[in-house]
Amino acid sequence: MLAMHSMKSDNDPSSELKLDLESALLELPLWTIQVEINKPGHEIALIFEQEPLLPGIILTKNQQYVGMISRRSFFEQMSRPYGLGLFAGRPIEHLYNFLQPEIFILSEEISIVQATQAALARSPQSVYEPVLVQSTSFHHGLLDFQQLLVAYSHIQVLTLHRLQKEKERARVARAGFLDLQHNYTRLLQNEKMIALGQLVAGIAHEINNPMNFIYGNLNYASEYVQDLLRVLAAYQQGKSHAEVIAEAEENGLEVEFIMEDLPKLLSSMKVGATRINEIVLSLRNFSRLDEAAIKAVDIHEGIDNTLIILKTNLKARPERPEIQIIKEYGNLPLVECYAGQLNQVFMNIIANAIDALSETYQALIENKELAVDPDNPYPLKIRIRTEATNDNHVTISISDNGKGIPEEVQTRLFDPFFTTKPVGKGTGLGLSISYQIIVEKHCGQITCVSSPGNGAEFIIKIPSIASKLVNGEQGTGNREQENTHN
Repeated sequence: MLAMHSMKSDNDPSSELKLDLESALLELPLWTIQVEINKPGHEIALIFEQEPLLPGIILTKNQQYVGMISRRSFFEQMSRPYGLGLFAGRPIEHLYNFLQPEIFILSEEISIVQATQAALARSPQSVYEPVLVQSTSFHHGLLDFQQLLVAYSHIQVLTLHRLQKEKERARVARAGFLDLQHNYTRLLQNEKMIALGQLVAGIAHEINNPMNFIYGNLNYASEYVQDLLRVLAAYQQGKSHAEVIAEAEENGLEVEFIMEDLPKLLSSMKVGATRINEIVLSLRNFSRLDEAAIKAVDIHEGIDNTLIILKTNLKARPERPEIQIIKEYGNLPLVECYAGQLNQVFMNIIANAIDALSETYQALIENKELAVDPDNPYPLKIRIRTEATNDNHVTISISDNGKGIPEEVQTRLFDPFFTTKPVGKGTGLGLSISYQIIVEKHCGQITCVSSPGNGAEFIIKIPSIASKLVNGEQGTGNREQENTHN
């Protein structure tokens, strides 16, 4: 086994990167831990335990590259029934031949932007797998997919800054401007794919729980049915009830227990199936794929569907308690609007509020202003209020009890590309797009009321009658106010 080192002189994967727009994979730190394929499988487990950040291990035979096993696929296989017994003591080659992993190899000379595009185009099952980087001398190193995204985010920020500067220069060369614009479009598309991947991951988690519940009970249900069929077959042979019961007990069948437990088991499976159906229906209603035009919809239904999609983000996490949702719904009429776009606004604002509350809780803990008490956690709340006005409008208010927004930040909140999030976590486009949807598409208003220490409140006001949209009434919005969580 070889020790970890990088193809570069820097061997710390978390070290600060100095990148430019054309930076290639050879500028990124790589993992090059290698294990001979004839070694026992438990050696891989020991290496992963010693290197918690290691994304995978390169396999060699007589110090020649033969393949790679990722951390995710290794532990996924070992956690399955009999996986540890089958492969822990046997040569790694048996596990590798069984997995037959899809290995994604890129040249070290390919640009980081192109590499990110290619990595994101992989199948959903392997999109988060590490990337195998091959040097011109045919040496190999592993690049963590998260590290690739971090490097891509650095380049994205550099591209956005450069694009803004180029736009401010009146005499910028036309050809150079078009190249930058093309690069930005490509980066924006990648950002959408990353955001979509995060959303899909949350939905997959929500569906996986009831699915496991159903799958776990399926074997028991099948066994119960088979046992009951054997009992029925005995009756069909003309045996008396006493003979059937005696034969069942002789075969170890507890008929009374099965008759009592089977309905309960089927009922619990139905609960899981109902939950999955609710999630799928919420996704369909959220996207409104069949309703691209203006249509009268229930605003409350759109908010509820958004909350279902974000349910995973609202749950308690190691770094913070569960976020409470407080609904104060008024009596609203059906609102004629672009439902899918309006749901996108709700998604952006609520997701930003969740991030703000997480940051607030962490800041309170770090500043020792709050003691961690699992039995009595600090209440994190998002309040959603709706009401109808006398001028045929509806208002939707979404507020949080986070740390609030400094005045110097509020003046830029609706500006495109403005964000207070760390690099790689925000693009500065979410609330800018929300502003366009409310003001330009729905002729409405969107404002934010906030002060440091008192949370932030978004107030959306849109007409409930589509004629105002058709007639092109000018909506208004406050570009000097918006949440810091963009």
